[in-house]
Amino acid sequence: MLVDKKLSEFLNELASGASTPGGGSSAALVAANAAALVSMVCNLTIDKKGYEEVQDAIREILHDSEKLREELTRLIDLDAEAFDEIMDAYRLPKSNFEEKAIRKEAIQAATRKASQVPMRTIELAVETLSLAKEVAEVGNKNVLSDAGVAASLASAAVESAWFNVEINLKGIDDDKFVEEMEEHGENLMDEADELYEAALDAVDRMM
Repeated sequence: MLVDKKLSEFLNELASGASTPGGGSSAALVAANAAALVSMVCNLTIDKKGYEEVQDAIREILHDSEKLREELTRLIDLDAEAFDEIMDAYRLPKSNFEEKAIRKEAIQAATRKASQVPMRTIELAVETLSLAKEVAEVGNKNVLSDAGVAASLASAAVESAWFNVEINLKGIDDDKFVEEMEEHGENLMDEADELYEAALDAVDRMM
């Protein structure tokens, strides 16, 4: 699994000519880093003097950020696996009409999945952005910069994962599916932009 590799090994594979890991796994990793930074700010706020009134809120944010980090970490491998499934589908036999039909449907199914995985990364990155904003408003002021980095990474993950959604949607024949995914993605992108601006405002205001 990619997540079990040393960082240097992962980066070497990313830089190589191998098809995976690629941009989708990288986007999930960036989002997982954002969630981890939110957790760090929470952990450096819990039981700290001067933050007694926000302990319940901080613990709730920490609970949510850890759940996000866990799922985003899984998406690092799921994205690579989704791409591999597309490649496997393209390798299916196509010597007759029946085989061609089976192969075509397999390619379509795999490509739909390959668009849904980075879309899930976007959804979770948007949630992480929301938490980054919250923790910037109530967290330990000594690590406000880390809340800002969390927001920046989550925003970058949204943009990055969207590239992967778009490229896969181009290979899908189901117009309704494509339209729904595009609409959902655009709504998430708009939400992410608003949250990112609010998070940076919170960091600047509280710093």
